[in-house]
Amino acid sequence: MPRTASPALSFALFAGLAFFAVAAFSPAILNDSDTYWHIRAGEWMLAHGQVLRADPFSYTSAGAPWQAQEWLAEIVMALAWRGARFPGGWPGIHLLFAAAIALAAGIAAHAVRKRLDTVPALLTVVLGLACVAGSLLARPHTLSLPLLALWTAGLVAAREKNTPPGWWLIPVIPLWANLHGSFAFGLALAGALGAEAVLDSSDRKRTALRWGAFLAVAIASAILTPFGVKTLLFPFHLLGMEQLTQIGEWQAADFSQLSPFPIALLATLFVLGMGKVRVTPFRLLILVGVIYMALAHGRHQMLAGIVAPLLLAPALGRAWPARADRTPAWLPMLAVLGFAALLAARVAVPVTRGDDPMTPATALAHVPRFIRQQPVLNDYAFGGYLIWNGDKPFIDSRADLYGDIFLRNYQDITAPDRAALESSLAYYHVRWTIFSARAPVVKLLDETPGWRRFYADRLAVVHVRD
Repeated sequence: MPRTASPALSFALFAGLAFFAVAAFSPAILNDSDTYWHIRAGEWMLAHGQVLRADPFSYTSAGAPWQAQEWLAEIVMALAWRGARFPGGWPGIHLLFAAAIALAAGIAAHAVRKRLDTVPALLTVVLGLACVAGSLLARPHTLSLPLLALWTAGLVAAREKNTPPGWWLIPVIPLWANLHGSFAFGLALAGALGAEAVLDSSDRKRTALRWGAFLAVAIASAILTPFGVKTLLFPFHLLGMEQLTQIGEWQAADFSQLSPFPIALLATLFVLGMGKVRVTPFRLLILVGVIYMALAHGRHQMLAGIVAPLLLAPALGRAWPARADRTPAWLPMLAVLGFAALLAARVAVPVTRGDDPMTPATALAHVPRFIRQQPVLNDYAFGGYLIWNGDKPFIDSRADLYGDIFLRNYQDITAPDRAALESSLAYYHVRWTIFSARAPVVKLLDETPGWRRFYADRLAVVHVRD
């Protein structure tokens, strides 16, 4: 039995262990209303034996075409919720996403540590993965992060060897395309690194053909989904929506408060400014593109947190190379025991959910069922919880379903604009409303003739029509 182990393996296991611990026990992983409807969508598909192609949840877009792009992730979430052999419910959801982020962290950490010595590798991984923390939520994008890490690590390794990527990477794309729309970023990254390879090659024609063939097969494999070619078009359709910037995660990075991303960005600028790390101009251009995405849309900070360390790892490794040493064999075993202990603890400790910014549980419980069966005007953040409880919302977070015109009208309603509010209440025959207690539209509803407060607490306010 070997007495030593690979330092990269030990490093990767402990990186995965740290993120597994965070995701398995942090209540913040459930801080998104999307989790509710993603699970219900998965349950619908399991019950009906088919992929969702039309909206079954809202009343304002009932039956409208809807491309459930993340169908596979939603089914996996529903299965985790059911918990056949492992605990279901919220502990099951915690374990599913803890496993995903642990795997992503482990893959990224292993690739970095193979190239860097311990301390610089630790700093690089901590700064990078800290940028993922803000998006560490029980949503399909988290399930796709291991594929992002594996894909990027494979592409970077191919560039180091001056060879095209191995064909073993191709299956990553169809799996990724059925989990989350971020597969399009993976294809774009392959194109960028392929262009870098061509520019650096002495035989540009041959290199272009080999990388081009790989990229062509990868793109073709992305249509192996229930939606075919529409899968490739979906990310462009979503990014083309004008109202997308009204949604928090699609807004530009906010530097008014200290967060991991600006710290990581400043650290990167400092290291590159020292002059010890030599990055090729084209690789630097790719890195700038990734950083621009993170600056333009907060949700892309998680992409930067995984991709940037992997892109920089070869150059960092030339400045602070990994030493040819080994670690004690008991270190990986200790990490494995740590995973087992955390798994047992997660199974043993129940997860209780109550009122939170996405879950107006008490307020909704006070609304009689006969009222809840009638049209509602709801807070954007409450749409997922309404779906969870079998109530048909006015709106939820599926921006691609509702479209720009509807979202613009909703923006006017909640601004609040009295004319937009009154016309929408009449047009949709709204019988009751439920909004955050802090929503500006609440005061306008208080002043609207024919409407009265039915229930209010610190989280939500319910109005009903007299």
